[in-house]
This record gives sequence, structure tokens and C-alpha cells, in this order.
Amino acid sequence: MSAQTVTLIILGAALATYVTRIGGHVVLSQFRRIHPRVEAALNAVPAAVLATLVAPSLLTGGVAEIAALVASALLSLRAGPMAAFLAGAAVLLVMRSLGL
Repeated sequence: MSAQTVTLIILGAALATYVTRIGGHVVLSQFRRIHPRVEAALNAVPAAVLATLVAPSLLTGGVAEIAALVASALLSLRAGPMAAFLAGAAVLLVMRSLGL
């Protein structure tokens, strides 16, 4: 693949991301009031995205991946998301370096 092709792909992906983000804002700004069910659904999107990212590791991961998920989940109850992410990454790094 040439550098020009890669650049065009990156620019196309950036444009698609921008259009979808700004498009959602433009569409929702046309409404004076958003129905509570729609608002609840939109508030649930981040959790749904997180679940789709975590589920494959939970279902097909080994001991290291599951330990990292458990560490992240437990720490997320007490600390913020960055601390939970760092704890999960640290557990995964240590366990993989030990060959688990």
C-alpha cells in the first residue's frame, strides 16, 4: 500500500468520524426537548460500548486477561476509570511476563 493510499484512508476515516459526531449534535439540536427514553438510551451508550470491548476478553481470554478484568472491575468501584485501566494493564503485563 502506498503512502498516498494510507493518507487518503486516514483522512477518510477522520472525515467520517467528524461527520458522525457533528451530525448527531446537529440532529439533536433541532429538538427543543428530548424524550426521557431517548435520553436514557443515549446515556446508556458508553456502557454498551464498554461491554462490547470487554466481552470478548472475558469469554475467550486466558487467566491473565480475566485477572486483569477482575482487577479493573474491583478498582473501578473505588477509584476512577484511569486507575482501573492502569491496574488492569499492570496485572495483564505482570501475568503475561510470568507466562500465565
